[in-house]
Amino acid sequence: MHAIDYERALDPAHALRLAQAADTRVIGGGTNLLDLMKGGVERPLRLVDITRVGLADITELPGGGLRIGALARNSDTANHALVRSRYPLLSQALLAGASPQLRNMATMGGNLMQRPRCPYFVDTAFDMCNKRLPGSGCAAREGINRMHAILGASQACIAVNPSDMSVALAALEATVQIAGPRGGRSVPIGDFHRLPGAQPQAETTLAPGELITAVDLPPPAFARHAHYLKVRDRSSYAFALVSVAAALDIADGVVRQARIALGGVAHKPWRVPAAEALLAGHRLDEARSREAAALLVRGAQSFKDNRFKIDLAQRATVSALRRAGEMA
Repeated sequence: MHAIDYERALDPAHALRLAQAADTRVIGGGTNLLDLMKGGVERPLRLVDITRVGLADITELPGGGLRIGALARNSDTANHALVRSRYPLLSQALLAGASPQLRNMATMGGNLMQRPRCPYFVDTAFDMCNKRLPGSGCAAREGINRMHAILGASQACIAVNPSDMSVALAALEATVQIAGPRGGRSVPIGDFHRLPGAQPQAETTLAPGELITAVDLPPPAFARHAHYLKVRDRSSYAFALVSVAAALDIADGVVRQARIALGGVAHKPWRVPAAEALLAGHRLDEARSREAAALLVRGAQSFKDNRFKIDLAQRATVSALRRAGEMA
């Protein structure tokens, strides 16, 4: 491993100043970044430790929303009383991710910045990966692609976003708060992660030198009817083959509004507003849920090993909606 400069930021402003240097990475829990550095995928010249700058509080916002600091640990967030009572979907998704040990280290901001777990990306023995070596090709397209995307992929990349938390945040329509050298900005979670297009190495809209400071949740509308379903090869410490975040606002048996986000199928959490609108104004039933599920995967393109995901995503969606509708 090459030499790395290390600096500990004293406060958010200090962290932002340090982050402006070239070849710098910000480190909180380090659960993803350190693995990538050990494997030679990430090769920063400088690490800025932000674990002592604050940004870990979970506080109520005016109007009834919630602000979760970027350095709030995943385990602390999942078990926070306000998150559990008002946003159970987020709590469920966080507890479905990784292992207790990793959740105790991982942060909200770091989770948003997780990089794909495509084997051709994380193993530098493969020289065809447009994320690591732009223009080199995508080995996954003709290789082992069971875990890969069926939606939103491109000729350049078919990797998927591995975060459970981001899927729940997409369904809850969270907003990412970002600080940068030109000031702060707010980015809807649906705009934060990018589809691969021709530049799969750019996975988010976070610009160099910017820092995530918090995640804001709108006033709760889905506390009573929400369910996160994760389908995976084993019951713990495995990434999703397919996941579904289903959130319903139901009154007198009728769905007033619905939010559905898929994980494990695309480069970002996948939502289709038309599928959600199909449920609004009606009682939830199997037939309508199947129609919504079909809309979610319309246009899906599978590869030789992951054709099963198209059917699995629909079945998982129907199941998650049923479970969400039954909860109260």
